[in-house]
Amino acid sequence: MDRAEKSEMVAALNGVFSDAGVVVVAHYSGLTVADMTDLRVRMKDAGGSLKVVKNRLVKLALKDTDAEHISDLFQGPTVIAYSDDPVAAPKVAADFAKAKDKFVILGGAMGATNLDKDGVEALAKLPSLDELRAKLVGMINTPATRIAGVVQAPASQLARVFGAYAKKDEAA
Repeated sequence: MDRAEKSEMVAALNGVFSDAGVVVVAHYSGLTVADMTDLRVRMKDAGGSLKVVKNRLVKLALKDTDAEHISDLFQGPTVIAYSDDPVAAPKVAADFAKAKDKFVILGGAMGATNLDKDGVEALAKLPSLDELRAKLVGMINTPATRIAGVVQAPASQLARVFGAYAKKDEAA
């Protein structure tokens, strides 16, 4: 990597640390290429990204960002998983860590908030942004359905009463 590529990489990583909703840092030593490819695919499907990083460049990229406090996590073979959704990257990383012992979550950052391994796993247990939206729409929709049923019930009862009077008048 020449100097221009390094400065480009630092700028790209700085953008990741500034813009991402959450960043998860992990060790990946001992994983096969197939395992890493599987993790990349899972992360992409969830709306996140995975990047194997050079520790020295990451430490340069972390300067003057909210996530600067996680620079001590970058020792050894590290990989970062990040996403705009604060739950997507931790969920995929935690699920993968359960399946593969060689993938070890070190911690991460959610903006200025420092996350240890337990913090990342706690985020992974939360419902995703899309799941929360679906629940919210369901909660809003349910009362509307009930209101429509309540409003509609007296009208149908009135229609039955008028129908009964009409039949009575026809019979008479």
